[in-house]
Amino acid sequence: MDTVERLNKANYECLLFDMDDTLYPMSTGVNYACRKNIEEYMLQFLEIEASEVPRMCLELYKEYGTTMAGLKALGYEFDNDEFHAFVHGRLPYERLKPDPVLRNLLLSMPQRKIIFTNADKAHADQVLTRLGLDDCFEGIICFETLNPPFEPNSYEDEVYRCLSSEEPDYNLFFSESERKAEVIHAGNDDTLLPKSQILCKPSLEAMEAAIQIANVDPKKTIFFDDSIRNIASGKAAGLHTVIVGNSELVPGADLALTSIHNIKEALPEIWEEEEDHFEQVVQSTAVDTVIVLA
Repeated sequence: MDTVERLNKANYECLLFDMDDTLYPMSTGVNYACRKNIEEYMLQFLEIEASEVPRMCLELYKEYGTTMAGLKALGYEFDNDEFHAFVHGRLPYERLKPDPVLRNLLLSMPQRKIIFTNADKAHADQVLTRLGLDDCFEGIICFETLNPPFEPNSYEDEVYRCLSSEEPDYNLFFSESERKAEVIHAGNDDTLLPKSQILCKPSLEAMEAAIQIANVDPKKTIFFDDSIRNIASGKAAGLHTVIVGNSELVPGADLALTSIHNIKEALPEIWEEEEDHFEQVVQSTAVDTVIVLA
């Protein structure tokens, strides 16, 4: 049984979607604009030498998952909300247009649907609203979800906050020592780098936290993302995985989609499960009716 066949045998209960460059294509230029805003923030507010900014921005992104996480790991101090407001607040959101095709696909899926993004809540809300998808998801797991400034009262409160698009507390699931490990190995060499206290994809801890917060069974959950590293981490966490924006399989991916719009052709079983359930209900009702008339 090959990988795709194993994926098709699963009984899905939840679909976990990345947002940027997954629900809309990179060709919009939003990703590029975001990177330029980050570079400008580094230059203007952190006073990093101009010649170093582009290289540093890219390398920190590759190492830590987000440039912001890398900057924090290196000891730069800045307000998270102010950073997000500067970087995301000036994005060309007008380039994102309503996507009725994707909206109809999402609304027709019987499974739970949750956004899992490294971005902040305000950015997620803006993107989903522009795409016309703001009411297509049960909740949003975002930067504030995994890096909250407060303590929740209970596990139940945490899950409620997540699924009502509020801000749950990651500390409920992992100890402070796990979040503040002092060093990590960089790549395959012996260089030691400080570990960021910001939790984000592609770390396995972020994947496991999202799974617990959303209260899903990874064996019955499909994770969609455009990042090769995120897909690998998702697979390590036990999720079924689909790389989006790529025509070929990458390490850890069960399936590849050139576009999220191809999802029904690639994964028809998402809808077939609902149809099978409906047929069972109809058959059961028919049998009951015969019994009553007898």
